[in-house]
Amino acid sequence: MSTESEILAEVELLKAKFSDTRALYREVCALLFFRFGITPTANKLYQYVRRGSMNVPTEEVGKFWDDLRHKARVDIEHPDLPDEVKATAAEAIAALWRQASEVARSELAGARLELQADAERAREAQATAEQAVLEAQDSMAQLRGEIAQRDEALRAVQADLEAERRAHAGAQGRAQEMQAQIEQARIQLQRHQEAFSADLAKARGDIEAAQERAGAAERRALLEIDQERQARARADKAAEGLRDKLAEAEGRERQRSLEQAEATTRAQMELSAKSTALARALESQETLEREAAELRQRLNETQQAGARHEAEAQTLRAMVERLTPRTTGSETPAKSRRKPSGS
Repeated sequence: MSTESEILAEVELLKAKFSDTRALYREVCALLFFRFGITPTANKLYQYVRRGSMNVPTEEVGKFWDDLRHKARVDIEHPDLPDEVKATAAEAIAALWRQASEVARSELAGARLELQADAERAREAQATAEQAVLEAQDSMAQLRGEIAQRDEALRAVQADLEAERRAHAGAQGRAQEMQAQIEQARIQLQRHQEAFSADLAKARGDIEAAQERAGAAERRALLEIDQERQARARADKAAEGLRDKLAEAEGRERQRSLEQAEATTRAQMELSAKSTALARALESQETLEREAAELRQRLNETQQAGARHEAEAQTLRAMVERLTPRTTGSETPAKSRRKPSGS
């Protein structure tokens, strides 16, 4: 703080303390002269105080100097002392008073320097505090940035979660569609089985009719051996053709049944895999809501589980294909079992 600022602050304090204008001017004179070492003048006083007319500070400055001279002059009143002694004593006392005033001023200057040093230390402490406030503000800004980043990460996680929910809804829809397809496949399989049963009954009827015709031919062969041989040959040929048709029908139906069973198995495995993935995804969703930090790890585990299920599904498909009998291999034993009945 500068000297001018200190003077203005002290004058404001004196204005609050002294309501009388003349007393205020006298106190300001003493403040300028004894504390700050400034010679008071009427103009300076009026600049600081700004009360009353210019006559008041002029009169009070005059009174101040008169009082100061009166205090500096010491009168020795003693009837027995000569005038020279009185004058010498008065001058000595006045010199002592001046020396005391100088000492007081020196002490006042020292006190002023100490106050200035305290003020400088206070300013340094204030600067340190302001620096600490700036650092705290920087830390707060950094924390706000981190919070913003975490909010952004949380929003990204929520977006991933929403996408996962949509994917789960799509998986559920596909699972329902797959279930409907399986139901339709079961209905078609049942229809094929019914048609196969009807074809088998018809083929058996044809065989029985052929066998009856063959018996009639055998009875007629007793009468005419040549006719019987020809009829028997035709009957055997017809029976063989019917057996071949029956075997082919059985093979086709068996192949359709195996293909339908394989399709049903694949659909059930895919449905089970989708249901398992859905259940794990729902568990992952609940875990994500409790602790967003574990989301990526759970998602990785879910993807790994899906990969394992897919590998298991591929392994099962390969095993089904290896265990499925071939059509040509299934028809040959049928023919070999039925062929002796016609001989």
